Amino acid sequence: MRTLDLADAKVATLVRLPADQATKGAILYVHGFADYFFQRHVAEHFTARGYDFYAVDLRHYGRSLRDGDTPNFVTDIGEHFEELDAAVDKIHEDGHTKLVVMAHSTGGLITPLWLDARKDLQVDALVLNSPWFELAEPAAARTVGTALIKAVGKFAPKLKLRDGLGSVYGQTIHRDHHGEWDFDLRMKPLAAFPVLAGWLRAIRIGHAKLQRGLNVTVPVLVLHSNRSLLHAKAWSREAMAADTVLDVADMVKYAPRLGPDVTVVEIQDGLHDLFLSAEPVRAKALAEVDTWLEAHETH
Repeated sequence: MRTLDLADAKVATLVRLPADQATKGAILYVHGFADYFFQRHVAEHFTARGYDFYAVDLRHYGRSLRDGDTPNFVTDIGEHFEELDAAVDKIHEDGHTKLVVMAHSTGGLITPLWLDARKDLQVDALVLNSPWFELAEPAAARTVGTALIKAVGKFAPKLKLRDGLGSVYGQTIHRDHHGEWDFDLRMKPLAAFPVLAGWLRAIRIGHAKLQRGLNVTVPVLVLHSNRSLLHAKAWSREAMAADTVLDVADMVKYAPRLGPDVTVVEIQDGLHDLFLSAEPVRAKALAEVDTWLEAHETH
């Protein structure tokens, strides 16, 4: 674990699991909202295949939270570009010239915007696991609601819009409920952290830019579940085989707008984090990534 010192006394955290022989270069993983990197099995999967594996806990997330921080809060997605740049610098200092960026959910919004803005970065491929390209809300919330969010978020950025995202997804993955994963509930609460106006304003500005079209020049793989189960009030067995956070139709709709070389793959019965799905499902998702990376000769 390495602390990345950022401007304005902010920090991010870079964790690493080295391969016995890093013959294929490195992977940098970027987490989602109310999240941090705890998926050790993902790191082990790729180190076994010859990648040094790195993951960044962004400012105000996970291991990077400090006393006085507002969890997950930024007013501009571009603030995160600083720690992503710093992480890439560290990876290059470790001797890597080949790099795959891998991101989940909100990380799947941040990273395409970052790569679109950083055309000279030495990155070879982008893998997105259920990326957040649009609000999973009715049309009115996407239009009129967004206009209101942009106005309020500018002048009252820390106004709380929601207490969290509900606990259904958290219950599908945490081992104390219906899942099989152990993670720190202080860093990743079951219902996430409160949604604040300034942060959601930043997200909606990012969504609009992505939807207008980016020019991510590296090959991109977008993975998504075959179905969504949205706005559920309580856990159900159905929740164990669907994306309960985002609408997969939005991922399919907007993926082609990322750049000139985008591959979209559907994973049957996947959870929102496909790599936390039931064992056969996550094995399929990881195998799809392996096959795609081999086909795109990122090593």
